[in-house]
Amino acid sequence: MELEKQIDDKSDFSIDFITSSEISRISLKFLLIYIPIFWLGALPVLIYAVAYIPRLEYWIGSLFYLPVSIFFMICLFIIGCVFFSKLILILLNLIHKPKEGIFRAKKGNKDFEYWCLRIQLKKISIWLLNNCPLPWLDILAFRWFGVKVDFSSHMIDAWVDTEFINFGRKVMVGQGAVVMSSMILGKYLIIKRIYLEDYTVVGGQSTVSPGTIIGQDTVLGALSTTTFNQVLEQSWLYFGFPAKKLKVNKYAEIKPTTIKRIDVDKSLKYDVAYDINIDEDKKELLNNNHKKLKED
Repeated sequence: MELEKQIDDKSDFSIDFITSSEISRISLKFLLIYIPIFWLGALPVLIYAVAYIPRLEYWIGSLFYLPVSIFFMICLFIIGCVFFSKLILILLNLIHKPKEGIFRAKKGNKDFEYWCLRIQLKKISIWLLNNCPLPWLDILAFRWFGVKVDFSSHMIDAWVDTEFINFGRKVMVGQGAVVMSSMILGKYLIIKRIYLEDYTVVGGQSTVSPGTIIGQDTVLGALSTTTFNQVLEQSWLYFGFPAKKLKVNKYAEIKPTTIKRIDVDKSLKYDVAYDINIDEDKKELLNNNHKKLKED
């Protein structure tokens, strides 16, 4: 395996109690960062409460205003926590820039310790926005913290890491799936960017490992797992542990270069070919998998 070649001592792959306790101790230490975040996030709510709640007695429809006010304060608290988490994260990234690689998962290793701190900061923000009354804020949170994703993609109750992940258009990650750009393997922390290209689907309860590249129109079946640096070719169905080619995806999006016309009066049907106005250096990016499917 490529990963094994990068690690000299193969015994370091085994997970022991020393490594696990070390990870837990560092994580618990960084939980203290939540105290200033919650305190700063509550400041806007306190200012709002002091300024406006005493005026409720002058509101004729105070019974209607009170639930709206509570709803607004909840949203204000969540937005405040996320905002100050982002500010702290910017400061951390200026001190120690995140990078890909394989690092020792132990106390004293800056890459590991700053990774733990970044994860804790982002985890609380993502959790708050996932439980926010306002919909679609989870996508905003991922974009806010550096994941390249647009609103055409969906993550249905899935866990997606908050860094070193690139989403294409209309990507769907199924319920209970885990997309990890970083993971602890034995005594090592592995961080590697993941690419999910256009129209890919990650099935429920599946696991995407660091370094995975899932090609366009490719489906990773439910309960499947990719390996480190695995490349899933476009327009295929993959399944298994680890994921292997199953069959060609016959439902891959087809982009034809002809338009069908029907002359109703003469009961004629004919195809008209059109030249697509695309630069020569971009034509290779077109999905021509439908031609291969017809040949098969």
